[in-house]
Amino acid sequence: MRRVAFILLCTCALPAFATDTGGADSKARAYAAQALTGWAADPAIIAAVREQNTRHTTLTQADIDRLDQAWKAELGKSVQPTINSVLSSAPSDFLRAQVEASAGQMTEVFVMDALGLNVTASAATSDYWQGDEAKFSETYPKGAGAIHISDIEFDESAQIYQIQVSFSLADPADGTVIGAVTVGLNAEQL
Repeated sequence: MRRVAFILLCTCALPAFATDTGGADSKARAYAAQALTGWAADPAIIAAVREQNTRHTTLTQADIDRLDQAWKAELGKSVQPTINSVLSSAPSDFLRAQVEASAGQMTEVFVMDALGLNVTASAATSDYWQGDEAKFSETYPKGAGAIHISDIEFDESAQIYQIQVSFSLADPADGTVIGAVTVGLNAEQL
């Protein structure tokens, strides 16, 4: 009984938007549709994903795990060669500009290749490989038009409630799915 009361107390203490995921879900989907027809299909992003897909065709799971561990080991360090290879690019600058232009609606954005590895990002993610997470497994393998909406969660670093909308990224040249995109949205602004 104490556990049920605690869960009810916690649920009641959340802002209304944190418990009403239906409205946030539809707004996140609308945002994804807008992004897909706008900045997500930017030629620089598409070119970066194509190039990384070509470069990574021979990676094994052991290679992916090593890259992921290197990324995690670099978080918070002054020297970050793996992280900087993603963040120090024109497409990442472009994504940071999109986050800035959203006036707080977007909290983060990152683009993954066909393996679920980060290609470009507005900021460092907690890991390099997203392939084992729903943001990738529920989008890229499902084909064009696939969308995954996360639950609303409190982001400790940003001190806001956030929802992530992820979607498959298709090459505009031929419609082939080449990767996936995840956009963090400020749930308080949806």
